[in-house]
Amino acid sequence: MIASPPQSRYNLDMPQKIIIVVGLGASGLMAAGTAAAAGAHVIGIDGQTYTGRKLLITGSGRCNVTNSASREDFIKAFGAGGKFLYGVFNQFFSPDLLKLLKTLGVDTVEERGGRLYPASQKSKDVRDALLNMCTAAGVELRLGQKVEQLVIEGGVCKGVLVAGKLTEADAVIVATGGKSYPLTGSVGSGYELARHAKHVIVTPVPSLVPFEVSESWVKELSGLALKNVELSLFHNGKQLAVAFGELLFTHFGVSGPIVLELSQCLVPILRQMWDSGHRDFQHWNLGMTAELNLKPALSATQIRDRLQREFDQNGKKNLGNILKTLLPSSLIPVFLKLSGMAEDKVGHQISAAERTQLQTLLTALPLTLTGLRPWEEAVVTAGGIKLKEVDPKTLESKLVSGLYFAGEVLDIQGDTGGYNLQAAFSTGYVAGHSAASQTIT
Repeated sequence: MIASPPQSRYNLDMPQKIIIVVGLGASGLMAAGTAAAAGAHVIGIDGQTYTGRKLLITGSGRCNVTNSASREDFIKAFGAGGKFLYGVFNQFFSPDLLKLLKTLGVDTVEERGGRLYPASQKSKDVRDALLNMCTAAGVELRLGQKVEQLVIEGGVCKGVLVAGKLTEADAVIVATGGKSYPLTGSVGSGYELARHAKHVIVTPVPSLVPFEVSESWVKELSGLALKNVELSLFHNGKQLAVAFGELLFTHFGVSGPIVLELSQCLVPILRQMWDSGHRDFQHWNLGMTAELNLKPALSATQIRDRLQREFDQNGKKNLGNILKTLLPSSLIPVFLKLSGMAEDKVGHQISAAERTQLQTLLTALPLTLTGLRPWEEAVVTAGGIKLKEVDPKTLESKLVSGLYFAGEVLDIQGDTGGYNLQAAFSTGYVAGHSAASQTIT
């Protein structure tokens, strides 16, 4: 655990290590600042002319830096990749991050679901704090430059090529991100660098991404957010998963926390699509459907009794008015259209069969999923450098000495709620610390 920015442990009797950090997003800035504070001469290289572009747009510009969840819950949030992060989180975890940010002048506040944001609600403050940490520690920034290739000799990474010219280093940290939000510079360039080092790349696919649907009525509800609802995901009629929470209707389909959560279940299917040559994730024919339960807190019997009571007590009111006690007003016209019932039909005219139909719509409103939104709207990338080829304690390549990886370029992805940014910061810290501590070969 650290109480402040990492202090220099540089031994003046030893030659200064030169470390190159490729990519200056969340993990790269953390790696560069950590390594420089430990006494290394760090060169940070980024193809963008502006650091931390993706960091600036996270959390809708508010930057959900981490979560107050326990270490065990963090591990669970990363699924199969969680075990790899044990060693990383043991070295640098959420309390360490919050303490570091505070030292750098960034206070944080906790919101629902344990999500932690900068008190200013500005992601720029987080980016600027990390950038200031780097510059204060002497990091040499080289922006607008693209690393073309790793230079590897005798199984050791000796530097990188930029514009055909060699920049030598004792260690290289690749922190280039995945493929999500490509306009920020995350275009998968790190995968090619890793492939040059003979690393296996688990097929990258978009994750934590909204769904497109075929139902035209969804557009009529664009902007409507529903809380405390339940969405079930099906593949060829077989239920894959269920999520409870908030859902947002959009002009293209559905989004919101529970949609993003469920999108993670599609990773194996999307990867199979890609590997078989079908690479258009926005258009598919996969038999993917969903059912929206608007009243998950009520059992089938309770809903049936509730409907019967509403119609008995409001026998002279029309259906449109009665539904106001059950649904948001903007959803009522759509609900009536789907039921095929007239709005002016009064309560005592509703038959048992019609009550059953309304009950079905309340608990299993059907949606047909036609695809995902593009990479530009995916929060994270599922896939990346195969974890078995990376040392989980140091994040050094098991194939090439002096080569380290941090952040989303690795095959790790977690739930929404600050988990992925914490992983970026933690892996950045560990890679930076490990690279600065290595013996020069």
